[in-house]
Amino acid sequence: MADQLALDEVVEFTSGLIRIDTANRGGGDCRERPAAEYAAERLAGAGLEPLLLERAPGRTNVVARIAGTDPSADALLVHGHLDVVPAEAADWRVHPFSGEVRDGVVWGRGAVDMKNMDAMILAVIRSWARQGVRPRRDLVIAFTADEEASAEDGSGFLTDRHPELFEGCTEGIGESGAFTFHDGSGREIYPIGAGERGTAWLKLSARGRAGHGSKVNRENAVTRLAAAVTRIGEHRWPPRLTPTVRAALDALAALYGIDAGTTDVDTLLEKLGPAARLVEATVRNSANPTMLDAGYKVNVVPGEAVAHVDGRFLTGTEEEFAATLDQLTGPDVRWEFAHREVALQAPVDAPLFARMRTAVQEFAPEGHVVPYCMSGGTDAKQFSRLGITGYGFSPLKLPAGLDHQALFHGVDERVPVTALHFGVRVLDRFLRTA
Repeated sequence: MADQLALDEVVEFTSGLIRIDTANRGGGDCRERPAAEYAAERLAGAGLEPLLLERAPGRTNVVARIAGTDPSADALLVHGHLDVVPAEAADWRVHPFSGEVRDGVVWGRGAVDMKNMDAMILAVIRSWARQGVRPRRDLVIAFTADEEASAEDGSGFLTDRHPELFEGCTEGIGESGAFTFHDGSGREIYPIGAGERGTAWLKLSARGRAGHGSKVNRENAVTRLAAAVTRIGEHRWPPRLTPTVRAALDALAALYGIDAGTTDVDTLLEKLGPAARLVEATVRNSANPTMLDAGYKVNVVPGEAVAHVDGRFLTGTEEEFAATLDQLTGPDVRWEFAHREVALQAPVDAPLFARMRTAVQEFAPEGHVVPYCMSGGTDAKQFSRLGITGYGFSPLKLPAGLDHQALFHGVDERVPVTALHFGVRVLDRFLRTA
């Protein structure tokens, strides 16, 4: 069992990491090195020999290995990212990089995404060092850069340039799973990530005839682009159920006494009520226009207009996704992938999933564990290149009224101290037996 000092340290480390501003604005505008050095120092204090690795100056990753007691067992990857999305201090009740602990809550950017998990990992490992604990299988600990952008300086760099550090790893755990979801009727649901939609960030370009804004122009690039963007934004994607999503729907339907086999997806989502939020974003592909760029003066029709779209696709649907974009953009607009990453799927009947379930239920016996597919993506995509099956497992027990999913990239991101304590206990229990 994790000792009392681990419970104190997880709060200290969460707050300390938040105070290190690692806002990732994209395009290389981030510096994770101070946070990497913070983590490495604490790993070294637990008797490990962490490596600090960079593709670009300041974009630092940390990797360390803990030897297990069973040399025949496959290794397990435990990973978290050090960067965070930007935050506007004026919008927050507490400064986003203060790491302030107020009324039993740690405030700041990264409190749930995901410096809390980084702190949990550090606290558990240091607790083991004090108690002389070793896991059954080798653990590879990785704290990465650049997850909030392309991962090129983080997990992508590690898998491409340093695959030997992950030798023997067959499974991994990372962010976004095993948190409390309150359904509004008293039930506590703990979704464990067993899949991710693929990433398809798109660039749309429309060409037209440049000219004076006062003249009739039937080849207006802005008009062509706007029409395509509207079609994409209004498109209703059909349901496409992967095995992970099907398993999630079946588990939730069973919990509410609904016959999932004879109900169409949208009707089933309606019957699930608030719990539908766990799956509604992953029963189909999606494409959301997010950025527009055209023109340089109000009375000049530009010759080109550009838009960006955040697309996500489910396992096995990438060809359908591309064909649909061809139809929606039409003949006057060209589209291309600005960034693309694979969709993931992990077995929910695997022994590792069962051990995660057991660890959660030991400390939350009233909870209902279900699998789910993440609507977005994590570093598990890059680590999958090495044959590592990834799960989302960053345990937190949250009070009713604190919306975990809304806190991701949101204003006033925060995490209760008691949630961090729960996470340390669950993670300790799981990693000892994984």
